[in-house]
Amino acid sequence: MLRAVARPLRGLALSRGPVLFSGRRLSRGPAQTRGFPSAWPGEENLPLSAETQWKDRAETVIIGGGCIGVSLAYHLAKAGMRDVVLLEKSELTAGSTWHAAGLTTYFHPGINLKKIHYDSIKLYEKLEEETGQILAGLYNPGDGHIDPYSLTMALAAGARKYGALLKYPAPVTSLKPRLDGTWDVETPQGSITANRIVNAAGFWAREVGAMIGLEHPLIPVQHQYVVTSTIPEVQALKQELPVLRDLEGSYYLRQERDGLLFGPYESQEKMKVQDTWVTSGVPPGFGKELFESDLDRIMEHVEAAMEMVPVLKKADIISVVNGPITYTPDILPMVGPHQGVRNYWVAVGFGYGIIHAGGAGKYLSDWILQGEPPFDLIELDPNRYAKWTTAQYTEAKARESYGFNNIVGYPKEERLAGRPTQRVSGLYQALAPKCSMGFHAGWEQPNWFYRPGQDTQYRPSFRRTNWFEPVGSEYKQVTQKVGVIDLTPFGKFHIKGQHSVRLLDHLVANVIPKVGFTNISHMLTPRGRVYAELTVSHQSPGEFLLITGSGSELHDLRWIEEVANKGGYDVEIRNITDELGVLGVAGPHSRRVLQKLTSEDLSESAFKFLQSKSFKVSGIPVTAIRISYTGELGWELYHRPEDSAPLYEAIMNSGQQEGIDNFGTYALNALRLEKAFRAWGAEMNCDTNPLEAGLEYFVKLNKPADFIGKQALKQIKAEGLTRRLVCLTLATDDVDPEGNESIWFHGKVVGNTTSGSYSYSIQKSLAFAYVPIELSEVGQQVEVELLGKNYPATVIQEPLVLTEPTRNRLEKKGGKDKT
Repeated sequence: MLRAVARPLRGLALSRGPVLFSGRRLSRGPAQTRGFPSAWPGEENLPLSAETQWKDRAETVIIGGGCIGVSLAYHLAKAGMRDVVLLEKSELTAGSTWHAAGLTTYFHPGINLKKIHYDSIKLYEKLEEETGQILAGLYNPGDGHIDPYSLTMALAAGARKYGALLKYPAPVTSLKPRLDGTWDVETPQGSITANRIVNAAGFWAREVGAMIGLEHPLIPVQHQYVVTSTIPEVQALKQELPVLRDLEGSYYLRQERDGLLFGPYESQEKMKVQDTWVTSGVPPGFGKELFESDLDRIMEHVEAAMEMVPVLKKADIISVVNGPITYTPDILPMVGPHQGVRNYWVAVGFGYGIIHAGGAGKYLSDWILQGEPPFDLIELDPNRYAKWTTAQYTEAKARESYGFNNIVGYPKEERLAGRPTQRVSGLYQALAPKCSMGFHAGWEQPNWFYRPGQDTQYRPSFRRTNWFEPVGSEYKQVTQKVGVIDLTPFGKFHIKGQHSVRLLDHLVANVIPKVGFTNISHMLTPRGRVYAELTVSHQSPGEFLLITGSGSELHDLRWIEEVANKGGYDVEIRNITDELGVLGVAGPHSRRVLQKLTSEDLSESAFKFLQSKSFKVSGIPVTAIRISYTGELGWELYHRPEDSAPLYEAIMNSGQQEGIDNFGTYALNALRLEKAFRAWGAEMNCDTNPLEAGLEYFVKLNKPADFIGKQALKQIKAEGLTRRLVCLTLATDDVDPEGNESIWFHGKVVGNTTSGSYSYSIQKSLAFAYVPIELSEVGQQVEVELLGKNYPATVIQEPLVLTEPTRNRLEKKGGKDKT
């Protein structure tokens, strides 16, 4: 049986990082077996200026000297930014970096997060050549590990080499914003005026955020890993073991010198969060200390590891490391500029900082220097959280995320801890017992509704599961009768002021709609990428209602505010997301149902497609826009949240004769795919330009205003496209594409799907995909890989089903409906 050293580990750490917690060190002599070296690479000859120099002004001040902050300092300085200053409250690597297990891997389920991992590993491979260090780095094909302390010191040496100032100990005591957007950063050693600040303070990040009134949703988790003594079978190996990750046993395991190191992830019931640090702050002076070990908490994982690797059964434990790692609710870090505070950036919540450090430092550096992210990582956007993210929610989700760290994730997976939040629509109580809810930026929104006699359990699967038939029923409901959907989670902004038209004309690539009308517009980045998609309604002269997706709410608002501030536009921008409920009513009988409830003329001639009007429905004031993401006849009704329940009840009662019923987001997705409606975050994002995404109709290159991205888009158009978004039909069995599946052609991967669904109209799978331009012609045959099998797919003429307005136009011209 494994035996632990019978002494507490608190206080074990000395002023330098402990050798035994890291990757294999080379050429350090006999002292490395247990003790601590007297000096680390790059510290023997630290330039005196690193300790005595001070600057009154800086382009960028980075707060925090862990691997993330030091990596950013290195990348900014290397890229040529002058006056980069890093402030560390005690010493470099204090906090979570020094005791990290140091795993590095290419793997991640997120496509673009793989780029972060890739950039990190490639940097670590070259860092020794560049700086003369990283003595302890080991590279294994596809995976490996590295000494976190030496990594950070090598990055620090590189940062100094390129001119950055790393100052420690220099705790930040105050952050004061100036009217011009700059910051006064105060420390006991003096004050610095910075053009921007970056919070990279690890488990002190909450304290830094609190200085400016922000409550970052972060919580320290106690993570334990075990280091064994020499194991003869390991010692006899001629090459190092690969890193092992056992999902069933929920642990990782790697070689540590001539022994093994393994770290488990306990269930949410057993794992421990340091919640007192959230309520009372991190204890003063905590930096390179550890918590008491608790083997009882991880014994089931220890036993699983012994079954998988039997030599562990006769090994002695020489150390159990129990240190704090900061988690966000969804386990992903928060990286980028923060909405509502000018020139305040964050790089916090890194549960896996070692593998993320190199890539995240480069990603942030590129973004800061170029004015836009090098690729899309909205899953790391700090603005995915807001006031609804309470401390209780953060703890519940962090527990769940930690416990689920090593489980298999499913398509359409719902994680239920911490739900519902305070952010529920006026229909939540009425709809919750009838449906399976999905989570969207704090909101609960129906995915699909239960049918009598059908399985109502939540049963995630890689294949079609118990929601498949109910969603088909909802699809028919909308295409043949009339359906109602709760769309309250939409992000909603109100913009007005003397410069509102000028601002929007500069922000979006489409023209500004006339008063009383609505259009679909896209905000682009300077490089001509799709930053956001908005529904823009011109309600009265100079007054606009902007609608975006729930997950894009603060992401889009931050960009609008930034452009308005930089351009000096005289406008008022308000986020009214929580001030409006939204009901969608769609289907061929939707006009008939709504007309019973209002004196407003809803006829085709009186209320045209993309028109917007304010009137009363069943005595309730609404702003109605004739638009529907289903592509069918429909309206979106914007109203006060307290009116959601009575408005819904009135509509449902009015539609009894027409067979009205509910539908959810799964059916909505199938309907929009058939109509070839693109979705932001899937078919378009900061990795795509609107021309390759098939959005030419919404981009007016000839409009007088010099909108953001216009010049770049002209150049992209002149140079020609290399890939294009296409619509595919697939002949599958009981599996449908979800997005990010590989496209194969003649034995090679040539592209990827972006989203997909089952088409209930043609009873085949349907998907959007990016393919090389030469493979984008209608009729082209390719293959889509689903669950390890390649299925034949065909590029089709889109849309598969015409929208209701298009069908009406064709009907008037004597054309035929198309399906």
